[in-house]
Amino acid sequence: MRPVSHANFRHKVEHLLSYADVTIGGHRPWDIHIHNNNFYSRVMASGSLGLGESYMDGWWDCESLDEFIHRILRTELDCKVKVLKDLFDIFKSKLVNYQKVSHAFDIGPQHYDIGNNLYRHMLDRRMLYSCGYWKDATTLDEAQEAKLDLIFRKLDLRPGMKVLDIGCGWGGAAGYAAEKYGVRVVGITVSQEQVQLGRELCRGLPVELRFQDYRSLNEKFDRIFSIGMFEHVGYKNYRSYFSVVKKCLKENGLFLLHTIGKSRTMVTTDPWIQCYIFPNSLIPSAKQISTAFDKKFVLEDWHNFGADYDKTLMHWYRNFHDNWDAVKQNYDERFYRMWKYYLQSCAGSFRARKNQLWQIVFSECGVPGVYQSVR
Repeated sequence: MRPVSHANFRHKVEHLLSYADVTIGGHRPWDIHIHNNNFYSRVMASGSLGLGESYMDGWWDCESLDEFIHRILRTELDCKVKVLKDLFDIFKSKLVNYQKVSHAFDIGPQHYDIGNNLYRHMLDRRMLYSCGYWKDATTLDEAQEAKLDLIFRKLDLRPGMKVLDIGCGWGGAAGYAAEKYGVRVVGITVSQEQVQLGRELCRGLPVELRFQDYRSLNEKFDRIFSIGMFEHVGYKNYRSYFSVVKKCLKENGLFLLHTIGKSRTMVTTDPWIQCYIFPNSLIPSAKQISTAFDKKFVLEDWHNFGADYDKTLMHWYRNFHDNWDAVKQNYDERFYRMWKYYLQSCAGSFRARKNQLWQIVFSECGVPGVYQSVR
């Protein structure tokens, strides 16, 4: 059998890209430039994984990756290139609990422990690794503090309360709550590096940071919040996650969940993200969340400001790019391309509104009277 030529694969890729108004070798910021003709067969054979890996390998470039991905996702080209591995991953996810207790601490060394110096140069001054709130903000620092104030006003924090932060990162939110709202905070994370630096950053404040999985919690709190951690829980564990929160929340307490969300229910994550950025991660859908808290909590408020994540991610990318010289001694050029692809492609996905950002407030039995939604 005669092998299929590069020209045939190129024709297929060009045809698909035309739906997104992307041209190979064009002059617009979202057009792509190919340096290795094997790119075409690799993308057709491996889909999203091949697209990201070939960029990491320097096989193609694009001036504006974020806008390229936005156009790809907005026209749903990702759904037109399905490979056999995608079907196998879905089947396997039905059989395996990737986020079970024995895997709880895997994500730390694979993502959050790759260098505090990298995150210090990329994030805001409080090192908050989640979406900012840009309603009245003009800088990243302002957007992140506005996000924290939004959360703590929704939770009606009051001095003297004992508060739990599930997935506390480097302690930025816990420290802010203790400093600005006069509460005591326990924060848990599965990253050793985050605990070590977070304890330094929160020194002198009533904040206790622990290296701990949420399933081992067994104490009561007036308020509980979780920012950007639920994406690591996995759909097989959503119900038990809400059971832990219910067990740990005092009577008349409030719980706020801040999470990326998907408009469509999925049981697997993007294969490139799974392989290189967030192993064993999964973005929940509204249906999955609603099923998980059924008969456990009263839904008080559901707020979507997913478009703000596009802006947050592009600020992170600019910080990363502008400070590359200060951190590159610990990484190589392939890491730079990987991280650039990660930040800009995620920005494009939020711009295309394929991903959302939800803040959801729960009470156990319903707030007496009316819960006052905060925006």
